[in-house]
Amino acid sequence: MHTTKKSAIGFIFITLLIDVMGWGLIIPVMADLIAQLKHIPVNEASPYGAYLLSVFAITQFFFAPVIGNLSDKFGRRPILLFSLLGFGIDYIILALAPTYGWLFVGRVIAGITGASFTTATAYIADVSTDETTRAKNFGMIGAAFGLGFVLGPALGALLATWGIRAPFYAAAVLCLLNCLYGFFLLPESLSKENRRPFDWKRANPFGSLNFLTKHPEIGGLAISFFLIYLGSQSVQGNWNFFTIYRFNWSEKMVGISLAVVGVLVGAVQAGLTRVVIPKIGNEKSIYFGLSFYTIGLILFAFATQGWMMFAFLIPYCLGGICGPSLQSVISVHVPPNQQGELQGALTSLMSLTTIIGPLIMNSTFSYFTTDKAPFHFPGIHFLIGAACMLLSIIITNKVLTREKKERPELKKAIAGGNLTDVPMH
Repeated sequence: MHTTKKSAIGFIFITLLIDVMGWGLIIPVMADLIAQLKHIPVNEASPYGAYLLSVFAITQFFFAPVIGNLSDKFGRRPILLFSLLGFGIDYIILALAPTYGWLFVGRVIAGITGASFTTATAYIADVSTDETTRAKNFGMIGAAFGLGFVLGPALGALLATWGIRAPFYAAAVLCLLNCLYGFFLLPESLSKENRRPFDWKRANPFGSLNFLTKHPEIGGLAISFFLIYLGSQSVQGNWNFFTIYRFNWSEKMVGISLAVVGVLVGAVQAGLTRVVIPKIGNEKSIYFGLSFYTIGLILFAFATQGWMMFAFLIPYCLGGICGPSLQSVISVHVPPNQQGELQGALTSLMSLTTIIGPLIMNSTFSYFTTDKAPFHFPGIHFLIGAACMLLSIIITNKVLTREKKERPELKKAIAGGNLTDVPMH
């Protein structure tokens, strides 16, 4: 039984790794593929890239709770295999797509089946026998994401030298092989007596957002949280389009740069936060992190040479120290038995930024690189992101200053840097 559980955890790790790697594989070539299929320059292709990101996010937003509820009814194993098969089909469609419309079909399929993360975490909870084991197994999720964000773009950059479609075939092969492996070796983790009927009320994607309306005391901080992730979409949704247009980067260079991002983010999240936050506290970490984000985005906006983007990644990625601190401060506003609902609500806010963020950032970038714009400014979307970060600083400062006066019992938690209060995902 121990060996079976160990192999199952290994499968989950590989599944999450492939999930992250798969998207990282195709980012370096997606911009050029869209431009090629639409027969337009890469800067004009940027909004079409945003549409693909948004349709995937919208589909996943609505179907993730449905898929999660289905796993409670039918078990984790069939849902995980279904998700992997769906991603494999998606990548095949993207690889063979003769027109841009087929890219939409693939992304919708991936959005529907892309609940592997939710089901995988449920699987880990099923097979973890105690709190120590559960914490260790959930820590594996962060490791899979960090490794995937490094290996995916790096491998995508290498494969891109063989052709613009090669990374899509590689991603499809990885997903389908893992699906085949799981079909023969993955045991079911949810016993039949622990399953429950499917309930459409529980599958409501807006249910978690209702939690925020019940807790107006965290409203301002939730807005700050939303603005941070909205501002970050100026990088996440448009990095490849901007660098290819502005510096004439190849797919290989885009992939290398994203691998560097993965390394820097991993270093900040896994190491720096555990050193800095306990020393300077939550509140200062929030302000320092948001300031680094703002500086990094402004520098991106005015970069004139490609090497500058690598240098400016350092202050931008240092901004990552604000996330755990802000979540820690938000978490002290709700009781322990509502922490799960709170994290679900924050995840829903993140999903919303993935839906609207690329539409705003990519469209702005595209407009200000055409003759229709009043002036030529390819980096303007980074300034929009910087404005979001600055506004987040102002709102957070206003909320925390007021709360330290009106609710002195929260003063220590707001200023403190105890990482045991930080929700780890």
